Amino acid sequence: MRDLDQAYAAMQAGDEAAGLRFYRLLADATLFLLLEREAEGSRVDPRVFDLAEGPVLLAFDSEDRLAVMGDGPLPYAALPGRLIAQQMLGQGLSLGLNLGTGAASEVLLPPEALRWLCEMLDATPAEVEAVPSQFFAPQGLPDALSDALTFTLGGAAGLARAALLAGVRYSDGRLGHMLAVIDAVSGAEEALARALGEALVFSGLEAGELDVTFLAAGDAAVAELARVAVVFEVPERVAEAKAERAAPGMGDQPPRLR
Repeated sequence: MRDLDQAYAAMQAGDEAAGLRFYRLLADATLFLLLEREAEGSRVDPRVFDLAEGPVLLAFDSEDRLAVMGDGPLPYAALPGRLIAQQMLGQGLSLGLNLGTGAASEVLLPPEALRWLCEMLDATPAEVEAVPSQFFAPQGLPDALSDALTFTLGGAAGLARAALLAGVRYSDGRLGHMLAVIDAVSGAEEALARALGEALVFSGLEAGELDVTFLAAGDAAVAELARVAVVFEVPERVAEAKAERAAPGMGDQPPRLR
């Protein structure tokens, strides 16, 4: 079973944390969206199926699963799940994930589910100013947060050196938790803060219970943090071989569903 299969099966068994994990994985997965015809530039024309539940687009989490839809080559666009959901928003469309494959993640996601996912993805971190007075080992955080942070930072290769998670007491007496991103690449802070905000949302942790800050390795606070913090490594960027051909629907401009 693949990650989406496992998370959906656990969600069906009543695991609320697994439900959040399923939607997080769905947002970040590359999905193969079935098209009516080959993509033309940045415009893609999804194939729409009129089912009893209403109009449905079909997407699959692998080319192998897409292949169940026909005996020969099929037109498709390989797109992030989040982009597909955002482009479908407000059109009354449902998304059929892995339909017809027999996969554990075979599910019809109605417009309400896609709208909820987009609302989760639109959560914007709020900027605050606070002065830490003490750091201590993190306490009482859900396992799902560690999983979400590992997942998110694992996809931020080359954008920072590491991240340190610790409990914090601020000078005004407020207690909380802080995630300090170390040596972030200049200009990447906003994208990292947004991605980590998503990790927070999909971990089930209430907003405001985790503060994100950016520090240089030489900052005085880093040594104090390192004594008590949980360390999350950020992988180094690996040079990728130049693709011979861009994936269908991918180009200089973000693909648009029409």
